[in-house]
Amino acid sequence: ANQHIIDICKRHNLKNGVKSKSMATEEINMHEALEAEGIHVIETDLGEYIVQVGEDHPSHIIMPVMHMTKEQIRDLFMEKLAMPYTEEAADMTAFIRRHLRGEYGAADFGMSGGNFLIAETGTVVIVTNEGNGRLSTSIPPIHIAVVGIEKVIPTWEDFATLIQLLPRSATGQRLTVYVNGFTGPARPGEPDGPEEFYLILLDNGRSNIYTSEYTEALACIRCGACLNACPVYQNVGGHSYGWVYPGPIG
Repeated sequence: ANQHIIDICKRHNLKNGVKSKSMATEEINMHEALEAEGIHVIETDLGEYIVQVGEDHPSHIIMPVMHMTKEQIRDLFMEKLAMPYTEEAADMTAFIRRHLRGEYGAADFGMSGGNFLIAETGTVVIVTNEGNGRLSTSIPPIHIAVVGIEKVIPTWEDFATLIQLLPRSATGQRLTVYVNGFTGPARPGEPDGPEEFYLILLDNGRSNIYTSEYTEALACIRCGACLNACPVYQNVGGHSYGWVYPGPIG
């Protein structure tokens, strides 16, 4: 999968990307593989961006910086990004918003994962709360999506059920702030959207467990509810599991 991304970047001479949150790209250590080829991708989800700036790893499927305090994040921003001192979380997020805003327009390409792949129309759907997903995928000229093969669902009717289940289980919302669907690049006359769209379907062991006793793991929608209810996870933290999926699902 990483080689496919690198080949696409080399074909179009892409060097700088912006990226919406994706567990699949964490799973394949994509950042390390791209950096080795001189390709830099900036995380635009606030939690993932904090992890990236701190050269750390996510500790929760939904909330990557569950292991950090507000003060630790402030000190990191002051050290790495020269942010002025503040005690207010709102000031920190406003600073990062201004910091990232220019990155979208300067990026050669944008990346995303996919919460659902709707087979009926070939649509990739992502759900976010910050709007960074839409900016990362609609402004750059090329969009690359990396999605696990277990995210395929048959119809929009199935999606209508799952889109209610995911945000309620993950963050207690009836619906996330942004739900975006992509069914290829921008069509002629459309002002937004990429000129080219690539979808990379990730197996990475999924087909090996499809008929095994672990097949139920493929039904995971990455909501994080199991972590939030798990006393072991709450005591040892996400980094203790040694991989990108901690807690009961890990």
